[in-house]
Amino acid sequence: MKERIGLVGIGLVGTALAENLLAAGFDVVGFDIDGEKCRNLARLGGTPADSARQAASGCKRVVLSLLNSQIVREVLEGPDGVLQADPPPGFIIDTTTGEPEMAERFAGELAGRGISFLDATISGSSEQIRRKEGVFMVGGDKDAFEACRDVFSALAVKAFHLGPSGTGCKAKLAVNLILGLNRLALAEGLVFAERLGLQPESFLALLRETAAGSRAADVKGEKMVRGDFTAQARLAQHRKDVGIILRYAERLGQELPLSAVHLGVLDAAIAAGDGELDNAAIIREIRRRAR
Repeated sequence: MKERIGLVGIGLVGTALAENLLAAGFDVVGFDIDGEKCRNLARLGGTPADSARQAASGCKRVVLSLLNSQIVREVLEGPDGVLQADPPPGFIIDTTTGEPEMAERFAGELAGRGISFLDATISGSSEQIRRKEGVFMVGGDKDAFEACRDVFSALAVKAFHLGPSGTGCKAKLAVNLILGLNRLALAEGLVFAERLGLQPESFLALLRETAAGSRAADVKGEKMVRGDFTAQARLAQHRKDVGIILRYAERLGQELPLSAVHLGVLDAAIAAGDGELDNAAIIREIRRRAR
């Protein structure tokens, strides 16, 4: 029989995770507060659930793909949450880009109930994840990581155990800091090249062959040049991440001058109505600032 695996959160990333789990032979039972996303899971071959509790029922392992740590807590502890399943799952794999201290807290609290919690963040857009090109950065008990190795293998080619609970979230924040600035620099450079009179497609092709090339240019360059802002990872979601990054940097006593500027650009883009677009849409804000 196929192993039943629970999935809570069937947005852009959650859908990509569901597709890969189904392709690997798991029986995916999923829940999302958006009924259309549940219906889409059914079209993919999964089984929609009416609640997080129902999605977790009968599952040894549950995957979470949510917006933030506060929603993770609600999904776990709410009146119809994952922990209300009887019996509760033995492993919770949380792919949410959340706050490290919350991941540590969840792990500690759940360990007392015999449940292993892994903060298993992913570097990569939903499209990269769909192609199994995402990279898992996992914090938590090493034995729990190994016990879920088959799940990670179904979802990505690369999965790294980084250390105790919270380290997956910490790594994702540091990666996103650099990645977001790479996207911002790419957008600024592309607009500058256009203003100089260079042909955007040709310049992008050249850029990718130089020392200034980057994964951001490979993944987002064509979307910026074509003006294709169909969401693979939403701009507003990255703004949330940059806010967390700056809060943690303040606690650590580190100034992040470039990230502070980045936050202002993201806020302006969201105010202009671009928050639900792909994060490549940051180039629209750069163009708005060109006189």
